[in-house]
Amino acid sequence: MSADVLLPFVSIVMPCFNEERYIEEVLAAVQNQDYPRDRIEILVTDGMSHDATREIISKIAASDPRVILIDNPDRIQAPGMNAAIRRAKGDVIIRMDVHADYAPDFVRKCVEVLEETGAQNVGGAARTKSKSFFQRALCAALDSALAVGGSKYRDPDNEGWVESVFPGAFRREVFETAGLFDPGAITNEDAEINQRIHQLGGGVYLSKKIHVFYYPRDSVSGLAKQYFKYGQGRARTLLKHGKFLSLRPAIPFLMVVGGVTLIVVPALHPILPWAAGAYAVLTGIEAIRVGAKAGIEAIPVVWAVFPIVHISHGLGFGAGLLKYLRSPDWTQPERLPARGDELLGRSP
Repeated sequence: MSADVLLPFVSIVMPCFNEERYIEEVLAAVQNQDYPRDRIEILVTDGMSHDATREIISKIAASDPRVILIDNPDRIQAPGMNAAIRRAKGDVIIRMDVHADYAPDFVRKCVEVLEETGAQNVGGAARTKSKSFFQRALCAALDSALAVGGSKYRDPDNEGWVESVFPGAFRREVFETAGLFDPGAITNEDAEINQRIHQLGGGVYLSKKIHVFYYPRDSVSGLAKQYFKYGQGRARTLLKHGKFLSLRPAIPFLMVVGGVTLIVVPALHPILPWAAGAYAVLTGIEAIRVGAKAGIEAIPVVWAVFPIVHISHGLGFGAGLLKYLRSPDWTQPERLPARGDELLGRSP
């Protein structure tokens, strides 16, 4: 029996919607992975795109039977990934996002780290990459703990057990025990399933061997909408589980509450200029520190990113608390039927 036959079969799960500009390039990166071709399937779940995305995927699938197009009428990522996971043959199921660049050994390194560590989920740091001036400035801001709260998976120099990783390579057994992604989670579905893994005694491992870069939003409005949704998703996760793995996701909300309190309580008005000034100075110093590598002209944009991220996330968190306290929408997670394989079996 050849060495390749002994390698775990891998199912790539890739959600997408209206991605005609990116889908061909990212699928080529997956097709050209250095993992054995006959040990990979590529399940692309499309949210019923109305651009040329589906046609591009179908054309690629016609020449590569590993590529399978799956409909996702719900459009959001979590139910789309679940549709693919239900059909997945793999012992290892790897989420791969469209707006990202993957090293040629990405899949192989994910499998190696799973076997070396015994983790239930592994991944790399969320390294950023840019194509525009705004993205370049945003990438610099996202390198700062002041923007992202010091998440370990944001730091490419970190290695070890963490709360979450990007984008996620799971043992199939995770979906048999912890369950599938939460289909009601519009965002934060990755952190939410990782929290379930931790609650069941499993581990999530961040490895410097796994290299992937993602492209952040390319406009102020897109960034604000993204972080507002992140805040909503994290509030939903808090209410669903009754706790966070750390306090970090709630800090922007507490900052917004504090700011609003200073504004609306007359007795606190003397403190307001000092608090606003301290925030401006702190973020300004950090903008200079991390923004210099993107160019002097990027520093003002980096400086502006901090309040955009903090306020949007904080407001979203508050909106999420109000929304999901009134109308909780989660149920017990659906689980894959147990297959009975060993931890890294050799199917199919």
